[in-house]
Amino acid sequence: MATWLAILLIVVALIVGLIGGFLLARKYMMDYFKKNPPINEEMLRMMMMQMGQKPSHKKINQMMTMMNKNMDQKMKNGK
Repeated sequence: MATWLAILLIVVALIVGLIGGFLLARKYMMDYFKKNPPINEEMLRMMMMQMGQKPSHKKINQMMTMMNKNMDQKMKNGK
C-alpha cells in the first residue's frame, strides 16, 4: 500500500470520527436539556422574588411557556 494512500485514509477516518462524535454529543445534550431543563418553576419564582417582583402563578406559567416555546424553536432550527 502506498504511503500517501495510508495517510489519506487516516485523515478521512479522523474527519469522519470528529463529525460523528460532534453530532452524537450534540444529540445527547439536546435530549438531556429537553428532559432536564436548566430552569424550573421554583428557580423562576426565586429569581422574580430577588428582583423585587411578586411572582403570580399565571406569570410564572407564561414565562415557562415562553421559555419552552423558545427552546423548541431553537431545536427545530438547529436540526
